[in-house]
Amino acid sequence: MSSQQQNERPQPQPRDAYAQFVRVTTRWADNDAYGHVNNVVYYSWFDTAVNRLLIEKGVLDIEASTSIGLVVETQCHYFAPVSYPQDVDVGVRVAHLGKSSVRYELAIFVAGEPLSAACGHFVHVYVDRGSRRPVALSAATREALETLQLA
Repeated sequence: MSSQQQNERPQPQPRDAYAQFVRVTTRWADNDAYGHVNNVVYYSWFDTAVNRLLIEKGVLDIEASTSIGLVVETQCHYFAPVSYPQDVDVGVRVAHLGKSSVRYELAIFVAGEPLSAACGHFVHVYVDRGSRRPVALSAATREALETLQLA
């Protein structure tokens, strides 16, 4: 990201800026006292979407994988409210693949809306399940994550 981009105010993103989508249904409990989905729920949606895609791509077995991704950084910018009972689509793309890490960029779209209600990112560092020491991404994981990169 250039220094100019870093200084610009984040803006809602279009759907075509993301490689894949995961549909999530809001719950009654997601709304807070102000009548919209609480900010912490967005992070749950991010985590749910990424892990669901990894499971579907066959590179994450939540009980048996020898390496696991731990979230070490996260951020979210909010543009428009989301409320129960709306469905949302979580857009996912991989912005960077390192030796043992991956940066996901995500967006929350109210179903049917062309622009995101929120955008964010998080970074997974892959570690050995037992020792919690960083490990290189497996070839299968790297291949699966490459399908989430945009050209």
